[in-house]
Amino acid sequence: MIQGGCYCGAVRYAAEGTPRHLTACHCRACRGTTGAPHVGWITLPRTGFRFTAGTPTRFRSSAVGTRSFCPTCGTQLAFVSDAQPDAIDVTTASLDAPDSLPPRDHTWVSRKLAWVTIPDGLPAYREGRPPDASGTPPGL
Repeated sequence: MIQGGCYCGAVRYAAEGTPRHLTACHCRACRGTTGAPHVGWITLPRTGFRFTAGTPTRFRSSAVGTRSFCPTCGTQLAFVSDAQPDAIDVTTASLDAPDSLPPRDHTWVSRKLAWVTIPDGLPAYREGRPPDASGTPPGL
């Protein structure tokens, strides 16, 4: 069971399923909606995800998806892509145990801030990661 929530504790979630697409995203939308230089994400099956406390505010952040935030403290919690309605991307830092699911790659590095360096040796994709072996498009 994966659990997490916002900074103030008003919104909590729980999820079952195997996380995939563990990434650090450098796109402008992720940076702009968090105020951070990049955002860690994991993708989970939407059927195993549920909010267990509070109700997040949803925001259509682009033509391709909707983000969920805590209405009290503003913590960004999730992203649902129109292209992948059966999946939900969850911010790694909102997990109760974020160190247990570190990024395995970097995406949208073509949009990263000039002063951000990627020294960890992980794969870095200029834009989104290519589809996986099943042909499924990635989340973020």
